[in-house]
Order: sequence, then structure tokens, then C-alpha cells
Amino acid sequence: MRVLTILLVLALLALQYKLWFGAGGFSDIAVLSDRVEAQEAENALLKTRNDELRAEVEDLQNRLEAVEERARNELGLIREGEEFYQVVPAPEADEGGAP
Repeated sequence: MRVLTILLVLALLALQYKLWFGAGGFSDIAVLSDRVEAQEAENALLKTRNDELRAEVEDLQNRLEAVEERARNELGLIREGEEFYQVVPAPEADEGGAP
């Protein structure tokens, strides 16, 4: 009877070891859980970016003003008859006092 009890306790310990430290055990689940959380955070950022890009595309497809604004900002285009003035900030003075 004592040998059977010892064998059962050893079997229980072996199963517990596999449960806690083996493949698919609690340690693996914790690592996978962390990876899932990180992936969900990245997915949320990418979804926000995609929503912004989708809104911009729809805006450019539906509004001529949006196309004109983008051309002015990114390409520096001006309408015929407009005058362009570029304001250049004054250079900062060095510590020695020279401009």
C-alpha cells in the first residue's frame, strides 16, 4: 500500500511539473498572454492610422478644396494672379555675439 501511495504522489508531482513548467503550461500561457496584449496595442495604433488615412482619402476624393490645400502645402502651388511671399526667420545670434 505504501509503494502505491509513493507512486501516486510521484505521478502527481510529474503532472504538476508539466502543468507549471512544461510545454503549454502556465509559463507559456503567461508569455502568450503578454504577446497578445502587445499585438492588440499595435493593432489599435494601426487601426487609428488606417482610419485617419481612410478619412483623408475620402476627403481628397470628394472635396476639391482638400486637393487644393494639399497641393499648396506639399507642392507650394499658387493660383494664377496670386503673389507668393516667403518669410524667412532671422538667424539666431551665436553666444559670442556675432550674427
